[in-house]
Amino acid sequence: MTPVQRPLFVATVLVGSFLLFAIQPMVARLALPQLGGAPNVWNSAMLVYQALLLGGYAYAHLLSRWAVRTQASIHLALLALAALTLPIHLAALPPPAPGREALWVPALFALSIGPVFFLVSAQAPLMQRWFSAHPEAGEPWALYAASNLGSFAGLLAYPLLAEPLLGLGQQAWAWSAGYAALVVLIALCAWARWRGRVAAEVSGEPAEPIPAWRIAQWLVLAAVPSGLMLSTTTHLTTDVFAMPLFWVIPLGLYLLSFVAAFADRRPFAHAVCRITPVLLLLAGGYAMTSRSTGSLSLALAGVVLLFAVAVTLHARLYDLRPPASRLTLFYLVMSAGGALGGLFTALVAPLWFDWVWEHPLLIFAAALLLPQRPLLRWMESGDLSRDRIVLTAAALVVFAGFLGWLLSDLDPKQSPLVSLLLTLAIAFCGVLVIGVRPAFVAVLGVLMLAHGGLETVRQTLDGARSRSYFGVYTVRDHTEAGQRVLAHGTTMHGMQLTHPGWRRLPTTYYGPTSGVGIAMARVPALFGDTARLGVVGLGTGTLACWKRPGQSWTFFEIDRAVLAFSLSLDFTYLAECAPDAAVRLGDARVELARQPRASFDLLAVDAFSSDTIPLHLLTAEAIGVYGRTLAPDGVMLLHISNRYFELEPQLSAALRAKGWSARVLSDRPARDGTFSASVWIAAARDPAQLARLTSGRAEWRPLLERPGTRPWTDEHASILPAVRWANLVGKVW
Repeated sequence: MTPVQRPLFVATVLVGSFLLFAIQPMVARLALPQLGGAPNVWNSAMLVYQALLLGGYAYAHLLSRWAVRTQASIHLALLALAALTLPIHLAALPPPAPGREALWVPALFALSIGPVFFLVSAQAPLMQRWFSAHPEAGEPWALYAASNLGSFAGLLAYPLLAEPLLGLGQQAWAWSAGYAALVVLIALCAWARWRGRVAAEVSGEPAEPIPAWRIAQWLVLAAVPSGLMLSTTTHLTTDVFAMPLFWVIPLGLYLLSFVAAFADRRPFAHAVCRITPVLLLLAGGYAMTSRSTGSLSLALAGVVLLFAVAVTLHARLYDLRPPASRLTLFYLVMSAGGALGGLFTALVAPLWFDWVWEHPLLIFAAALLLPQRPLLRWMESGDLSRDRIVLTAAALVVFAGFLGWLLSDLDPKQSPLVSLLLTLAIAFCGVLVIGVRPAFVAVLGVLMLAHGGLETVRQTLDGARSRSYFGVYTVRDHTEAGQRVLAHGTTMHGMQLTHPGWRRLPTTYYGPTSGVGIAMARVPALFGDTARLGVVGLGTGTLACWKRPGQSWTFFEIDRAVLAFSLSLDFTYLAECAPDAAVRLGDARVELARQPRASFDLLAVDAFSSDTIPLHLLTAEAIGVYGRTLAPDGVMLLHISNRYFELEPQLSAALRAKGWSARVLSDRPARDGTFSASVWIAAARDPAQLARLTSGRAEWRPLLERPGTRPWTDEHASILPAVRWANLVGKVW
């Protein structure tokens, strides 16, 4: 083998990056039983990863000042010490206080994986530095592309292989074995640079100092794609569902953008740079849309836009790279930029904004940073005077604004063709002014405002929204229909009729023909006038209006913002129907585990996060917690209405394993806007009690069973078999 030993260094970088990004979804999955499926769990995890990555790059930068022998000795010794924290497990922190999740989650992740993540994150810049220490090694930048390729492979391997095939304990030990292999590879790389003249640093002329403005460029060019990646993740996991496969798609494309931008051959990156301004107009124009369109096509367009913007800005970073002797500083600043973007999106934005305003802001930032070359030759300054270019661009902006005003008054569902033509006309104005940055940004703003942006701004000014760690909530009044609706992502959290005579009517999923409605009507006959009821998930408090005198009710709600809607009387169900009901804030499993045994006669589990039912509330362990809180003759109700998950087989297996009898009711009420289709499971340990609950209603049927289906557990739960792929793919179109 040649003294350069390039394959060894490439293999080391690939393995280290694979491990680095395989651990990310694994630790987030470990935390779900404590935090549920909120999209911000992943964003908080990413914030910690970026901070640790920054620390690892700073460590590599400081270490690179010594000879390779010294670097290797220190690094290998620290890797051995960090191995004492393996296998990976969560730190034993007490549950967070309500409202403190944004700080508690980063602390949990940092304490759980901090040492190993910190050191493994340093291997990519260190290996490139050691590689370039050989005078014949050549440019090391392609190794960074290999690093991101390994990261991408690690991300995909988790949801597609590790999660379906291995339990969490097995995953932790498998990762530990990979860590041991990485330490061996790093030792071999150190040995390759240990002897002779290649072990000494190549000392040329002192490098010229890098100006502060150039460092600022690196910082901003790294921060915007990082922040955009997280804001895209928030949108995707809120409007679809929170699962590792969807968490890793934006991050995976973000990593692949480095592969394209830092490759030795870059025709693909150059081609993407040319079309990115057009994509920014067509896809970025929807960045201020706050209403669900009912289609995943916009979500997919946002993912494509993320990749294009990331490739373009990272290619600009590559063009501004320093000499190889300063690569650790370059990567340190890049990592700092990534951490700043993550800090803004994951921590600052949820505290400052009532909506995901960070997303359109980052789109605008990208428009300001993109290299802009006119697509039409007549817009080049050599063909027209500067004054004529400015006047032409101004006229196009005014024309685009007029078209945007027309578009903002249209209902896209009623006039789809006209809406499409106006959108294309405005985008064409934007294409004409590519190269005149202020005009281009102005046309992009017109498109954003025309595609729902004006309504989004009005809702912010009217105070119609609230944002918490768990999502964005919007209150909408439909005056003509006499309805007030609370929306979370694409899911209606509840609806109340505003007419005084109808305000106490249970609506949506909780009507008289729903599974829970039938059960609530029979509670007095089953448990007497002093029945004790528990409800997981408050929402607008609709179920409270099934309360009868003498009954004792307790609600469990994880999000303080949701409770505020009832306390502020935006929705009056709780105040008018159950003013004496207790509300326990915190994760339902944690709070239920604190309740005395046999606390309830009936427990209704109704916990949504957009279209997601938090997985940790449906595992065998969760069923055990519910059963502990129920009286021996108690009844449990589970709301499993979902567009993208087929939950019956898994719950059937879990309930059967625990010895429960169960039946399910799929309610399809008339579509009058008052009641919604719903699917409720009723389960009881006493078959006779379940028979009394479901008697006289032929709609109750046995649960679907799928041969070979295993119950979900905290240790092993793969969501892939439960996905309704036909519905998911169908929504794209």
